[in-house]
Amino acid sequence: MKIALIGYGKMGKIIEKIATDRKHEIVLKIDHENVHELTAENLQKADVAIEFTMPASVLGNINTCFNAGTPVVVGTTGWYDNLEQIKQECQASNGTLLYATNFSVGVNIFFHVNKLLAKLMNNYPYYDVQVEEIHHTQKLDSPSGTAITIAEGIIENIDSKDKWSNFLVSDDNDSDANIKQNVLLIESLRIDSVPGTHTVIYDSEVDSIEFKHTAHNRNGFALGAVLAAEWVHDKKGFYSVQEMFNFTS
Repeated sequence: MKIALIGYGKMGKIIEKIATDRKHEIVLKIDHENVHELTAENLQKADVAIEFTMPASVLGNINTCFNAGTPVVVGTTGWYDNLEQIKQECQASNGTLLYATNFSVGVNIFFHVNKLLAKLMNNYPYYDVQVEEIHHTQKLDSPSGTAITIAEGIIENIDSKDKWSNFLVSDDNDSDANIKQNVLLIESLRIDSVPGTHTVIYDSEVDSIEFKHTAHNRNGFALGAVLAAEWVHDKKGFYSVQEMFNFTS
């Protein structure tokens, strides 16, 4: 399979290694120095594109893939306010897109179990719940897309929560935010060199239950993106990664 990499930073280089180890060919590599080479003509040399860039550029990159007729796997987060618009554009162009807040196999297992746990905990309303996410200081969006997916899975299954709110912890504030009972708190911390840690905390007067996923490096994200490219490259339509994993309870 021939792959175009849109975004050739740390993540792009890890994806390149995993993809070539799996006998795929990288035919296009785009970074900030050669953005002018991101054209429909160049993208048409690839069977699929993998996009890991920045929220400010992702929408334009997606549309360039649609114009080229090249399926695209999108790992950039922070653009989901435009999700419905991009879905409509994908359908109108007969294009292909697969997106995920996190492509890691382990994280997607975590997403699934998180929903099952929330459904169980809904029977015990004396436990309150919150989400904590920790990432490296270079991460620009807050909360993380992964944390939002976790929160949405909880809200779907916990009757007492109907929306989430984010609190970014920094040196000049603390986490004692005044959060209403119906609001699920997502607490965000930014610490050097942390690939990503997400914890769901159920707390009561008598005990606490913590459900945690810790990424040791970025390899799991990269492998999942390559698996997504292998899954979607010969399909048409708009997909989330949940459709690829298709876990059953």
